[in-house]
Amino acid sequence: MTAIEFTNQVQTLSYSLKPVALNLTRDLDDAKDLIQETLVKALQNKEKFKAGTNLKAWLYTIMRNSFINNYNKITKRSTTLDNTDQITFLNTDDRFVAQNNAVSSFALNDINQAIEHLNDEYRKPFMMYYTGYKYLEIAEHLQIPIGTVKNRIHIARKELKDKLRVYNPVV
Repeated sequence: MTAIEFTNQVQTLSYSLKPVALNLTRDLDDAKDLIQETLVKALQNKEKFKAGTNLKAWLYTIMRNSFINNYNKITKRSTTLDNTDQITFLNTDDRFVAQNNAVSSFALNDINQAIEHLNDEYRKPFMMYYTGYKYLEIAEHLQIPIGTVKNRIHIARKELKDKLRVYNPVV
């Protein structure tokens, strides 16, 4: 396999790496960085690829190993040693710091406001479903067909999703 053929195949397969990278990193920017690092390593080490083997699997292996290595670097960097009588490791990574309740309080207020602004015909079935009623029970209580109940709950969810779009992660 020539260098140009190898590069073309790697480029073609690069699009299939994104879902796996997102699954590993859980962040779009980190996933893009991981894909880029994977492609750079693959192109730098093309002589290590054995023609006739699965190139896609080889790229996935490079990506997984890169992710693990980066994770280990971050973990080692954020771990400090306590010099007390009993030696213990303290993890000081910012991802594990407890947050105050202000953010969740704002979110809860926004959610409650969005629910209050729903049309009454959508809010009632939605709140009944949210509190644990079954579709059939809601239909009997409101004296409407079960299909209407399902439709109204679906529309309420859709409206809430639109109103609370700022809380959706970008993926």
